[in-house]
Amino acid sequence: MSAAQLHGREPEQDAIAELLAGARAGSSSSLVLRGEPGIGKTALLEHAAASAGNMRLLRGTGVEVEAKLPFSGLQLLLRPALGSLAALPGPQRAALQAAFGLGSAAGCEPMLVGLAVLSLLTEHADRTGLLCLVDDAQWLDRASREALLFAARRLHAEGVVMIFAARDGEGAFPAPGLAELRLSGLAPQAAAALLDRHPLAPAVRYRLLAEADGNPLALLELPVALAAEGGSVFSPGALPLTDRLQLAFHGQVSRMPQSCQSLLLVAAADETGELAVILRAAAALGAGVDDLSPAERAGLVLRGDADGTTIRFRHPLIRAVVYQRAPLGQRLAVHRALAAALGSPEHADRRAWHLAAAATGADEEAAAALERTAARARDRSGHEAAAAAYERAARLSVEPTARARREALAAQAALEAGDLERARALGSRAARRLDDAPAAVRAGVAHVRALADFWQGSYPTAHRLLLDGAELIRDTDAGRAAVLLIEAVHTSWYLGERPLAATLDRLVALPLDDADPLAPVGRHLVHLDPRRGQRPPPLADTVAAVRRRGGAPDEVLTILCGAALALGQDADAYELATALAAEHRARGGAGRLPTVLFFAAEGEVFAGRHLDALATATEALRLARDTGQQQWVSQFSSVLAHLDAARGDEVACRRHAEQGLAGATAGAISPGAPWAHWSLGLLDLGLGRAEAALARFERLTREPMRHHICATRSIPDLVESAVRVGTPERAAGPLARLQRWAGSVRQPWADALVLRCRGLLATDDRAEACYTAALDLHDRDARPLEYARTALLHGEWLRRARRKAEARGPLHDALEVFDRLGMRPWAERARGELTATGAQEQGPAPAEGVAAGLTPQELQIARLAAQGLSNRDIAAQLFLSHRTVGYHLYKAYPKLGVASRGELRDFADRLGL
Repeated sequence: MSAAQLHGREPEQDAIAELLAGARAGSSSSLVLRGEPGIGKTALLEHAAASAGNMRLLRGTGVEVEAKLPFSGLQLLLRPALGSLAALPGPQRAALQAAFGLGSAAGCEPMLVGLAVLSLLTEHADRTGLLCLVDDAQWLDRASREALLFAARRLHAEGVVMIFAARDGEGAFPAPGLAELRLSGLAPQAAAALLDRHPLAPAVRYRLLAEADGNPLALLELPVALAAEGGSVFSPGALPLTDRLQLAFHGQVSRMPQSCQSLLLVAAADETGELAVILRAAAALGAGVDDLSPAERAGLVLRGDADGTTIRFRHPLIRAVVYQRAPLGQRLAVHRALAAALGSPEHADRRAWHLAAAATGADEEAAAALERTAARARDRSGHEAAAAAYERAARLSVEPTARARREALAAQAALEAGDLERARALGSRAARRLDDAPAAVRAGVAHVRALADFWQGSYPTAHRLLLDGAELIRDTDAGRAAVLLIEAVHTSWYLGERPLAATLDRLVALPLDDADPLAPVGRHLVHLDPRRGQRPPPLADTVAAVRRRGGAPDEVLTILCGAALALGQDADAYELATALAAEHRARGGAGRLPTVLFFAAEGEVFAGRHLDALATATEALRLARDTGQQQWVSQFSSVLAHLDAARGDEVACRRHAEQGLAGATAGAISPGAPWAHWSLGLLDLGLGRAEAALARFERLTREPMRHHICATRSIPDLVESAVRVGTPERAAGPLARLQRWAGSVRQPWADALVLRCRGLLATDDRAEACYTAALDLHDRDARPLEYARTALLHGEWLRRARRKAEARGPLHDALEVFDRLGMRPWAERARGELTATGAQEQGPAPAEGVAAGLTPQELQIARLAAQGLSNRDIAAQLFLSHRTVGYHLYKAYPKLGVASRGELRDFADRLGL
């Protein structure tokens, strides 16, 4: 549509102008235009393109039939930018080449493609800026959609604007985190001005204004249809507007010669617009290039590019009308003709789908072709496309066993795509057909179904499926059964102590060869059962034993991280988690990072490194949201609540805790519940509400949470709360549990916590001996917060014993840590105690030193830069563009009081490196 047709869209035009102005100034933004067909989304995209000036322009369109072909939409959009591909880091360049079928896809991480898109857009923007427009975004294939949205969410300082147009009611284009603008009908005055282009009788004009309800396409097309049909084709309100528009377009199409209609049907069925392919297929139906002329003259189709090698319909509704109103026999013939015309290897995927569309029953040729298409899609990380192809292949299968096998493959691909509902449905369907299948196949289907249930929060169902799957193969494939049981340990963690213990018993009883890499894993995990009481082997020894035997999947090593934290091996767990995170970053595995970053964040919290934990949890929460991992959204929200509680920020703590508690299901807690309850209890304790804190901590002592890490680590807080409310007897059971745990993990810092609790409960001079012994065991440098908490209690005890001069030392020590960590309630408590000893009143010290003024992302970037990494290296690690990295460094320099990268390296020790 021309600019003259943009009546009444001044606010939308202003919004687009603001985005473009920002890009010219170096900032980036994104926008989703939503609305019904014909509402003017495409016209606004045209307006944006016309307003871009000297900015570079990329344009793409979602094509419905290509929604089954992975990265097809992305390839169409980025084709003009591929000249900048050489500037990308090697792994990103390889990932994008693999996505486009230009190279090997071995080991390609799906989110690495999204990072490559971000980098490519950044490079292509150059200094003039870039406008990226995507129409009909609801028809983008999922792989393209996720890559583009991943990039759009990370735009910041590249001079890039991305605008997506998505139609209501068809397909789906979920875009959480992106700004949206919903288009409504034109105001009456603007609608009348647009309709005035047609000379109409007053009655007809009034009727059309009422029927169109402000829809610009209706205002343009319905008068033409009325004129062609003598003004008698529509009854007011008889059909929805979209149907009336389709009738209008159908009237235009039906007046074309039959050979022209045949050629249009081929174009509608193919949808790619490649004229050479369309003409080859049309020739089999008796139509040729000259038969296209009437449709061109009528404006039904347009040349899609300057060299005339493609054609496109003027509006998507025209294509829909041509295809949907054609008789079934004609559609089948067209798909057969297109399959024959797409015989070359590069067209194998499109040919497979046309063979499927031409099938009227079981068809093994089409099924086999689709299975090959699915395998290619899976190799390129196009998992949703693979699931669709496998599922369609299953329906076309002749043999029942082939159908069941393909349904199982479809379920696996759907799971890899993150389509959990579809994975569950396909897995259940496959399971019903597998009664006579080998045990290994049935175990594989159970595994897929379990993972789909687990990621949707159905922990009891997932746990049962994993146990059943392991039982099927325990005597024939103990190694694979061990994988299922190790994952069942994870699911049982959310169900309670008894399911955990029963699962560990099964793992111990598994007839696993000692040479199997999972044998040391089982010997480590069994110590999660508190009944065993033995000291667990060091995590480093277990990991070394696994690697000597050939290694284990990352998922297993990640579970070991969590187990090590539960067993008090914090330093080893943190080391393994950060090593795994580095590997995922190097491979571009953004989707895998949240899991290992959770254990890294826990380690940082336990070590009192709150600023580090804030940076880790903030990054991981953003990644979890971007990749749809609700479990980790819950977990990281609760970790942030804990950091809020430590600072005494009640509003933020409660907001984050609520997010962590969301998602509980029947029979299972929400993933973030243990951290959320600990956080809320810590908040209450810090603010002096000991009774409320005690109630929170006591919830953690009951099933199904009492075996969780948070339940154990919060027992010293519970003891302090119980003593403060005058009911120390309520701490007896939990303290006994902490003592047993400390005795099994045999860590000095754990023994120090037990001694602190005994000091709190002591009613005589034995308290001092407990406190001083605890302070001797605490590692003041590696775990300063726990040292400070004990020093505060010791100082309070000394002051109450009227030993004020002696109290000042431990109180000063505690205050220094609390101030440095920004723990305002605890610092105020220590400061109040010091004042009571007669010490000179002191003002608060700056939290976390000079780095406290940085945002979490600025801190991450500054630390990596101080290590000598380039902006591009940092961008690859943090899934940002190198220009965004530069922007954050520019912001960080004045906060740190440095002026160059060289000075930043000299500043590394002050950043906590």
